[in-house]
Amino acid sequence: MLLYLVQHAEAKAEQEDPSRGLSEKGLNDIKKTARHAARLSIRVGRIVHSGKKRALQTAQVLAEQLHPDGGVSESDGLAPMDEPAIWVERLSTAGEDIMIVGHLPHLGKFSALLVCGDENKKAVNFIMAGIVCISRDNDRSWAIDWVLNPAQLLERIQGV
Repeated sequence: MLLYLVQHAEAKAEQEDPSRGLSEKGLNDIKKTARHAARLSIRVGRIVHSGKKRALQTAQVLAEQLHPDGGVSESDGLAPMDEPAIWVERLSTAGEDIMIVGHLPHLGKFSALLVCGDENKKAVNFIMAGIVCISRDNDRSWAIDWVLNPAQLLERIQGV
């Protein structure tokens, strides 16, 4: 099983947009990441998000490129301060590849609990609009396979 963890893209300041939708930079970054993910032929059964506007918008852009069979849906247990063990338990019986769009500190604790067995350790330096791929092997242990950072992606359409 592959698990893709995505920290939402950059959001507007609360003073500018109380619901904290994506900024122009955030939208551009996640579009770039999503296009690259599609070129890598990433396939997910579904994309889940926290329900916060910035996570929903990030998930929608990813879905436009990745076309998950199960679509995009909101889920509990993904808010910034939620307990990471909730999703560790849910994944224990999951068989399909899943993409989760969420927030810090939850994603940091969640990835550390999966990979290190301790949510207080640090396993990943998350970057907004980046993707972290974590795989589960046959003995049910998790390991980080790769990290995609939007700042490192060169856009072909820009001629870079």
